[in-house]
Amino acid sequence: MTIPTRTLNDGNEIPAIGFGTYPLKGDEGYQAVRSALDHGYRLLDSAVNYQNEAEVGRAARDWLEDNGVDRDELTIQTKLPGRHHDYHLAIASVEESLERLGLQRIDVLLIHWPNPITNKYRDAWRALVDLRASGVVRTIGVSNFTAQHLADIVESSGETPAINQIELHPYFIQEQMRAEHHQRGILTQSWSPLGKANAPFAERPVGDAAKAHDVTPAQVILRWQVQLGNVPLPKSGTPERQAENLDVFSFELSEAEMSAISGLTREDGRLFGGDPNTHEEM
Repeated sequence: MTIPTRTLNDGNEIPAIGFGTYPLKGDEGYQAVRSALDHGYRLLDSAVNYQNEAEVGRAARDWLEDNGVDRDELTIQTKLPGRHHDYHLAIASVEESLERLGLQRIDVLLIHWPNPITNKYRDAWRALVDLRASGVVRTIGVSNFTAQHLADIVESSGETPAINQIELHPYFIQEQMRAEHHQRGILTQSWSPLGKANAPFAERPVGDAAKAHDVTPAQVILRWQVQLGNVPLPKSGTPERQAENLDVFSFELSEAEMSAISGLTREDGRLFGGDPNTHEEM
């Protein structure tokens, strides 16, 4: 299966859908990533705080070697934790991530959370800018940043992130942040794109669309994500579901179906109350 790509504001490209790896660890995590690659995923999303960079990196390296595939065919993405927001700690943290991944380059590096109470995200961003300049990192971005956090780092550095990875699913469609991203030329990535345990599979707009297109509710939601212009990062350790989640480019939702699914959004739709203005993840 050929996956479309999205062009970032730095000129690089990433696949239009990726594979989320949280909380896959150990041999289970390794096997899940190998299976995902076998099914066609080419974007792998990890993080220091997922504690699975070693498994993700080993699976990617083994798959590349076993299949004779060039390293540039994969996009490996990881995230800087809050405890490493100090400039020099951020530089050292990325070196440690490279060692765990077993790679010479990180394709996409994101700041995991802004941690505004700690208030060192500007220093962390400065480190990412310098890491990109050194060639250690190809593309830099952020995760869970609000419009104000984005404005702060752009003002302090003159550099705009290529990506902001945020919670986004039918119960929390993040319309204002998507508009902010569009204005700044930032790509939206969606974590928990199906809504995890609260996935709206039983909602009528989702069910009706699934029936109309002869696909599953999960495929409908992921297709909704893609048509909004987001890059969703679904996670599954089940090979059959991995293949299903990837197969969302053979049908298209109507404007009415898109609007009905977006209409499911809720003011309190966050999964765990992770407000970036108050949440601190170290």
